[in-house]
Amino acid sequence: MPRLVRIAGPALLLVVALLSLLVALGFGGGADAPPLADPGPVVRFGLPIAQLLFNLGAAVTLGSLVLVCFALDSAEPEYNAALDVAAAGAAFWTVAGAATGFLTFLSVYLQPVTFDDSFGQLFGTYLTDRPIGQAALASTLIPAVVTVLCFAVRNRTVLVFVTILAAAGLVPMALQGHSAGAAGHDLAISSLGLHIEFAAIWLGGLLTIVLIRRTLEGGRIGPVLGRFSSVALMCFVVVVVSGTVNASLRVGTFENLLTPYGILVIVKVLALGALGLFGAVQRRFLVGRMQDRTNGARGYFWWFVAAELAFMGLASGVAAALARTQTPIPQEVVTATPAYILTFEPLPPELTPIRFITEWRFDILWVIIIGFLAFFYLAGVWRLHRRGDRWPILRTLSFLAGLAALFYITNGGVNAYEKYLFSVHMLAHMTLGMIIPVLLVPGAPVTLALRAIRKRSDGSRGMREWILLAVHSRLAGLFANPVVAAVFFAGSLWVFYYSPLFRYAMVDHIGHTFMIVHFLVSGYLFVQTLIGVDPMPHRAAYPMRLIVLLGTMAFHAFFGLTLMTGSGLLLADWFGAMGRPWGPSAIDDQRIGGGIAWSIGEIPTVILAITVVILWARSDSTLAKRLDRKADRDGDADLGEYNDMLAKLQERG
Repeated sequence: MPRLVRIAGPALLLVVALLSLLVALGFGGGADAPPLADPGPVVRFGLPIAQLLFNLGAAVTLGSLVLVCFALDSAEPEYNAALDVAAAGAAFWTVAGAATGFLTFLSVYLQPVTFDDSFGQLFGTYLTDRPIGQAALASTLIPAVVTVLCFAVRNRTVLVFVTILAAAGLVPMALQGHSAGAAGHDLAISSLGLHIEFAAIWLGGLLTIVLIRRTLEGGRIGPVLGRFSSVALMCFVVVVVSGTVNASLRVGTFENLLTPYGILVIVKVLALGALGLFGAVQRRFLVGRMQDRTNGARGYFWWFVAAELAFMGLASGVAAALARTQTPIPQEVVTATPAYILTFEPLPPELTPIRFITEWRFDILWVIIIGFLAFFYLAGVWRLHRRGDRWPILRTLSFLAGLAALFYITNGGVNAYEKYLFSVHMLAHMTLGMIIPVLLVPGAPVTLALRAIRKRSDGSRGMREWILLAVHSRLAGLFANPVVAAVFFAGSLWVFYYSPLFRYAMVDHIGHTFMIVHFLVSGYLFVQTLIGVDPMPHRAAYPMRLIVLLGTMAFHAFFGLTLMTGSGLLLADWFGAMGRPWGPSAIDDQRIGGGIAWSIGEIPTVILAITVVILWARSDSTLAKRLDRKADRDGDADLGEYNDMLAKLQERG
């Protein structure tokens, strides 16, 4: 049966995907000829088919690379087999990406294919000057590079970066289609991006296990399936949550579920529900028996895999058709206001203190990240509790408080107004870089993970192994130096605000996400060098920590004073062009932001300074007690040797 599944499973997936795509296109009208500009049936049907093949190639590539990094033993044949699958999937992805880009060009420009110079020049302009063409070019070049790297690289640490590059190859897809110009633009991009990435990992991981099944002998299939089951469960949660959010933006109301688009959404939801049921049965009953090598369970499991691949093909085909189907609500709401032109969002109501609480703008990416962090932290605490180990309650409360603050900053009133007011943006910056790390670092998440996560006994790397590798890396040793961490933390203020990075973070949602990550990571690394509990390659002396902290405080104050006294407006064509009928002027608001950077930024710094002094005193007290106990055990031998040395020196004198 496994051999039959290895052959028939991928074929069944492809056949069901193509059939469901064609049926869904016919039902939803995604391939109907437009009344005015018809690119022809080849383009109308070829483009969604190419997009489907693009999705499948990307899924095989990304899923196999994730298995290589987190589930497979590098000393076993399974490792190289999975990399071969990744290389083949990336090559297929490249070809499908090129076909998708070319067919998209034909559908947009409505040009007949010719071999003269004018056609080539027009196609070149499309690839280099038009955003949709640039996205198509990136979606072809990235998998091409991944193809070469999958053949050339075998080091697992380097393959992590190859996996990140492969995941980046799906980002241009999230920036196109229904998310490109919709109301709720940022939320649409985040939800679609998460949906695509995790669906690819889920589908590609299962397909890779089927393709490399013959290399998973000698009991290897059980552990690999157990690890993939955990990954698949996470993917299922993210796919369901992100898909629900994205569908709600497209459908709008329950009545619209009866439209062709809404019915296709229902079909996809049912397919995902069936996949969740299959995963629950496998995780609950079959995976454990596979690890115990129960023959009866093996037959049932591979039948389940075949059915699961069929439902994945159904979901993939319907998803590709949905991308070409007209939504029941308009994708664009034309609002002739400067704020909408700049941000794709309507200007929020006038900011008042109460609206910091009542106004919310959710970012599904950070909702999911924070939810997983809270779950895994509490799960680690519970695992320690079950085996009789203790974990300080104050650490748990501190970490959860930091996550709560992060949730509010990324989803609450601050997130709703930071695009329009520099002062609110600076409030978010100071909270992300100074307040939240002061709460997260004492929670010691790395220590908890190292104590709670089980150690791998084979040559694969789980989260515990990756965390240990990161902690003992040269980069970790570099940032363990408080001077380096302080320069990275404080110096990035000037680099960010006085370079094109600031504009990128304001204009582009991906840039905004990178900004949040940078502020959070730089602040966390800085606080970790000062009061961190987690393991580090080396720790600086307390006097050095205090000097660096005081220097950083002065640097921070100087940055805030520069903003308060400056007369030039940062991003004048952004903050100065919002057309706000309420609130302070743009330059006055920037000066308020400078005051926030000076005042709010210094409060956590003072707390850190007090904490460092207290830890210094405790360290001295602990050292004194240890020396007293040693003196009691050996009769103060060190003092006796010291006195003998002085006596000998006196005799020589």
